[in-house]
Amino acid sequence: MSFKLISSPLQSFTEFRFRNALDNHFGGIDTYYAPYIRLNVKMEIKANYERDLFPENNIVQELVPQVMTNDPDEFLFVVKYVQSLGYNELNWNLGCPYPMVTKRCMGSGLINDPQRIDEVLKKAHEESDIVVSMKMRMGYENPTEILDTFPILDKYPIKNIGIHARIGQQLYKGGVDLESFQNCLDKTKHTIYYNGDICSVADFRRMQDLFPSIENWMIGRGLIADPFLAQMIKADTEVFPDNRWKLFRKFQYELFDGYAGALSGKSHVLTKMTSFWEYFSVSFSDSHKVFKKIKKAKSIEAYHEAVEEIFKDFV
Repeated sequence: MSFKLISSPLQSFTEFRFRNALDNHFGGIDTYYAPYIRLNVKMEIKANYERDLFPENNIVQELVPQVMTNDPDEFLFVVKYVQSLGYNELNWNLGCPYPMVTKRCMGSGLINDPQRIDEVLKKAHEESDIVVSMKMRMGYENPTEILDTFPILDKYPIKNIGIHARIGQQLYKGGVDLESFQNCLDKTKHTIYYNGDICSVADFRRMQDLFPSIENWMIGRGLIADPFLAQMIKADTEVFPDNRWKLFRKFQYELFDGYAGALSGKSHVLTKMTSFWEYFSVSFSDSHKVFKKIKKAKSIEAYHEAVEEIFKDFV
């Protein structure tokens, strides 16, 4: 059975520099979702959102913008903006679990308000021709909240719904709730994407066996930790290429060069790369030791020395 792999958006990680570097060195992802646009009441698009979506900054084959809002007018404003850039689809984020978002009744904090969801979708479909897709959790406090939204969602031609098989209060802790995810599949007519804890080829195979009807799979944190993951899933192999570490090294340097040329000050660059290495280090047998080397680097020179020390036994 054919399937597609989708890169799930993670704020501050899966921006265009990461997407381009991943696509350039590894591939395997069919569709990338951009991290969400959030307006914060002001009807203006921040410069960092613009840079992330400018077509000239993106080399990937398919990119879908995303919005975080609970307001119909904000949604329509973002629709018009992304359409001005040539995009014909907008993904709506009802999945973000972080309290700073959910306490404002956005992200997964909006799932228990079907009426407001209806208001946003109604305006979007009546006043624009944008294709709407959605990314959701199964609820914020319990995994049955999403079921109450399905009668609303079924009124509209939603392209697809990516469901992270956790609730918002979990953040990324605890296991995925596969029984509740199956309940979602049973209760809606819409095309569902699976998202949650696909961190290896073995994980993917297990999920495929559990949910044979799913044709689209979203990978989030697992793809940052192991950028080979998508291409290896596509090849159905657990064997890394012979030049694994050489490619990994080139990939992280492309990321570094991209951020070094964009961020002001060494501290910002080091903070950004350290956040990536918190995930990258998982690929190494002694992940704690690897990450500690990166965290100790307080200058650009020390960072490069740490990277070369990490890769010296592999490249």
